[in-house]
Amino acid sequence: MALYEFSGRRPRIHPEAFVHEMAVLIGDVEIGAGCYIGPCASLRGDFGRIEVGEGCNVQDGCVLHVAPKEVCRLLPNSHIGHAAVVHGAQIGRDVMIGMNAVIMDGAEIGEASIVAASAFVSTAQRIPPGVLVMGVPGRVVRALTPEEIAAKRHGTTLYQALARESLATMKRIDV
Repeated sequence: MALYEFSGRRPRIHPEAFVHEMAVLIGDVEIGAGCYIGPCASLRGDFGRIEVGEGCNVQDGCVLHVAPKEVCRLLPNSHIGHAAVVHGAQIGRDVMIGMNAVIMDGAEIGEASIVAASAFVSTAQRIPPGVLVMGVPGRVVRALTPEEIAAKRHGTTLYQALARESLATMKRIDV
């Protein structure tokens, strides 16, 4: 994997986390236990700090970045879909950010919420727990059902299992 020290700050990866070799981690980035960081994900802790909590997944092509002296924080079991951008936001526990969604600086996504694919959550926007956010700009459209929250949690457990299996079996091959 591409790990870069920046101004004396180095990425820290829990030994039970999987970070794909084509992911890029720069500077003040911390990856918790049981995380999955997919190929072509870019986590740039050059201006500020990035914290990826236990059991999170950051899928292929995602970008996590932060403004100077700020923190981008993913609380445990966050699920960041393919090509999403999280810039200096706080993502609550058990949240799912859909593919190609954008979450801006200072935004806070409440626990067990889902931000739909391609939604845009603006700077400093506060999303309550347990809701579905859709659109550009993002707006709360309704409360999630218990079944939807359970389905999201199940999806996250699949990525946690993928992290374990990837650590145990993934090998680069030459053909």
